[in-house]
Amino acid sequence: MPDLFEMMENCRAMRRLKPDPVPDELIAKILQAGTCAPSGGNAQKWRFLVIKDRKIKEAAAAWYKKAYDEIIGPRYSTVAPPPGVSPEKFKRQHEAVSYLTDHFADAPVWIVACLDAGANHNAAAGASIYPAVQNMVLACRAVGLGTTLTNRHMFYQKEVDKALGLPEGVHSYAILPIGYPMGKFGPVKRAPLDAVVYQDRWGQAYRG
Repeated sequence: MPDLFEMMENCRAMRRLKPDPVPDELIAKILQAGTCAPSGGNAQKWRFLVIKDRKIKEAAAAWYKKAYDEIIGPRYSTVAPPPGVSPEKFKRQHEAVSYLTDHFADAPVWIVACLDAGANHNAAAGASIYPAVQNMVLACRAVGLGTTLTNRHMFYQKEVDKALGLPEGVHSYAILPIGYPMGKFGPVKRAPLDAVVYQDRWGQAYRG
């Protein structure tokens, strides 16, 4: 199994996934990794919905595509590439995002990360679910499965939560489409530390 730091440095978002079945024992291992994460007050309000049913995925994917057509797709055509990413690689990223949009329901397994937070559904509540999501992303990488953290569906969260059959007071915060990757894992592209880290005062170079 790869070293933890090696995994983090080579944990590319995998948006092109094979439709091949994924063994349940690997999904269980990924879910177990999620439950090892911290949560506020150790309340463990997270709930994880594993989706394999094609009809359910298609119902949610329709809203996912609507968000792409109306918001995400146009945004890619107008914004500059992120730090560390060339225009050519940014174009390939957009193509991969478009591919995932069209094949979202084809991913053999979804893990929908939810919070049973009742009226406390707000941005701060995400601190009690996203650490679990990142644990699951790294667990996927460790066992050779591809995934990407996507929460685009939250542009139409009420509609997607309904399509997923979530009860009142439970909300989805992320969907992990999981499958064997078509591509290969490799180094992630990010800005260098000196571009994003300061020391003591904002804008003052970190001297570490």
